[in-house]
Amino acid sequence: MRYTFNRLIHYGLIIIAVLIALPTIGFDLSILTVFAGVLGIGVGFGISNIASNFISGLIILFERPIKVGDRIKLGELHCDVTQINIRSTVVRTRNNETIIIPNSQFIESQVVNWSYGDPKIREQILVGVAYGSDVRLVEELLLRAAEEQEELLSDPKPRVDFMNFGESSLDFRLLYWIPNPALRARVRSSLNFRIYELLQRHQVEIPFPQRDLHLRSVSPELLKGLQVEIEPVKSGNRGLERERQ
Repeated sequence: MRYTFNRLIHYGLIIIAVLIALPTIGFDLSILTVFAGVLGIGVGFGISNIASNFISGLIILFERPIKVGDRIKLGELHCDVTQINIRSTVVRTRNNETIIIPNSQFIESQVVNWSYGDPKIREQILVGVAYGSDVRLVEELLLRAAEEQEELLSDPKPRVDFMNFGESSLDFRLLYWIPNPALRARVRSSLNFRIYELLQRHQVEIPFPQRDLHLRSVSPELLKGLQVEIEPVKSGNRGLERERQ
C-alpha cells in the first residue's frame, strides 16, 4: 500500500505542478476548452490503448493481484515483478532480462502468481521404465531420490504413482512439494541426476522408442556385395541385437 500511495502522490504532484506552471508563464487554460470538443473524438481513438493500460494500472495498484517482488508466469514467461507503473509493469526474467509489459495484459490474460498466497508448490517428474522391471523397486528408488533432497518438504510427503502401461514403457510419476517456486529448476535437475544414477545402479532399464523396417522387395543388384553382420548390443539389463550393414 505504501508503494501504491507513493506512485499516486508522484503523478498527482506532476499534474498539480503543470496546472500551476502554465498560468505562471501566461498560458490561458480556458483556451483548452475550445479545442476539447474538436479533438476529443480523435484523441479518444488515438489514446484508447493508453487509457486501457492506465485504468488497468489503477486496478493493479488497488486490487493488487500482483505486487512488487512476486514471481509470476504470464504465458510462457517466468519472471519477477520489479516495478508497477501506471501504464506498464517492469519484470525481470531468470536470465536477468528486463521486460516492460503493458498493464492491460495482466487484466485481460491469465496470470499465475506463485507468491499470491501459500508459496509452496507441487512439482512432478515423469519416469518410464522397461516392461519386466520390478515396479516396487522403481517406486522405492524414486522415493529414495526424493528423500535425499534437503529442499523438498517432508509434509506433504513425496508420492509415486503408477500412471500408465505405455506403448514401450511403464510410466511412473514422482510428486513432491517445494517451499519456494525459485527452487523448482534446481531441485528438478538434482532429482533427475539422482534418479538416473539409482536406476542405472540397480539395472533398471529406461527404454527408448524403436521402429522395425520391413523391406517388401529389393533389387538383386543392390544386394550384390552387401554383407550383414549381427552384433549384440547391451542396453541396461537386456541384450538387444541389431543389424548393421
